Amino acid sequence: MTNEPMHPISHQQRERAVLVGIEQAASAYPVETSLAELARLADTAGADTVGTTAQRMTSPHPKTFVGSGKAAQIAEMAETLHADVVIFDDELTPSQQSNLERIVGRDVKVMDRTALILDIFALHAKTREGRLQVKLAQNEYLYPRLRGMWAHLASNRMGGGVGSRFGEGESQLEVDRRMVRKRITSIKRELAHLERIRSVQREGRYESGIFKVALAGYTNAGKSSLLNRLCAAEVYADDKLFATLDSTTRRLVLPEGREITISDTVGFIQKLPTTLVEAFKSTLEEITHADMILHVIDASSEDHLMQVEAVDEILGQIGAETIPRIEVFNKSDLLSAQQREVIALRHPHAVQVSAATGIGCEALIGRVAAAAAAADTVMQVLIPYTRGEVVSLAHKRCRILSEEHTVEGTVLEVRVPAGLMPAFSPYERAN
Repeated sequence: MTNEPMHPISHQQRERAVLVGIEQAASAYPVETSLAELARLADTAGADTVGTTAQRMTSPHPKTFVGSGKAAQIAEMAETLHADVVIFDDELTPSQQSNLERIVGRDVKVMDRTALILDIFALHAKTREGRLQVKLAQNEYLYPRLRGMWAHLASNRMGGGVGSRFGEGESQLEVDRRMVRKRITSIKRELAHLERIRSVQREGRYESGIFKVALAGYTNAGKSSLLNRLCAAEVYADDKLFATLDSTTRRLVLPEGREITISDTVGFIQKLPTTLVEAFKSTLEEITHADMILHVIDASSEDHLMQVEAVDEILGQIGAETIPRIEVFNKSDLLSAQQREVIALRHPHAVQVSAATGIGCEALIGRVAAAAAAADTVMQVLIPYTRGEVVSLAHKRCRILSEEHTVEGTVLEVRVPAGLMPAFSPYERAN
């Protein structure tokens, strides 16, 4: 075994993939829609979809996910289409994956949606924290599947060597388990250290009184592009699923002169593996600690309503459902006037923008500025001339309503963010 639990699919030579899904009555996504998204994921990872197949079932088969006859059909399909990999649209149990590998054959890889997403995350994570979060999720995914990786030893037994060879396999299995457990512990320890640093930085932003905005949304909704447009930033953005994973925070100066921060975070997706939600917990806390969430929606997607539901579900999972939110329908430049009107009627409180052209961004900034002001407390303060730094803080972090220079000092009527109340309370004038 190698030191890394998984390897990214080679981008130098595109692989051929067969996609498999099951259609269940209780599923939130139609199987065709889910498989189309799986094809986009495969493309992002470096594989071309050469065939898709689905089976209607009340629940996955416990041994082979699909029925035994369907599994044999998939094996034949993979051979006919010269497929390199068969990708299942839901997470496989270790035993299901092992059984399917035996049916499909050793020359064709069998993987599930979770492994594919982890593979893409491994390709796109850039920062130390992002790479560690991916490695943690990979190792936690790998750990229960180690037994299946050694199951082939049992099929190789001959004569009197049955016990000894199987015993060797079990010994190697235990070695690998210990190795993975140690790796998980080590990664968690390092992530905890990085989280303490992030927490100090986050606390510093809170104490500074800066209004914090977080971008959240379905993958490829255009969050990074919107951050670039609003903050004149140069964050990497691409028309791919999960093009950016690492949390990025930039400052934005509002028209009134006040500074706020906007943080971009990892995109969401339906059936997002719980291991990833947990591994990226510290990054997602940029959302849970925000004063406001901009829910960025790809208005041009036919599935945007289902994508909104998927994002709402994950925001609920991380405890962010009560944070004030503005729905931002991005890519409005790709819509007809009639489509924009429909969105306006269905979502009267939403803002329609185009990160590509800048349309609607001024209106969005106005909405954010109004929300930031609404969270403030209006105070009248008298600041002695000896405390010029407090006046500077007011100009930088607050909204000045009026300013007067008197004999005693500077009199300000100012909107003060909650985090800055302690800095101004000593100078408050009685009404």
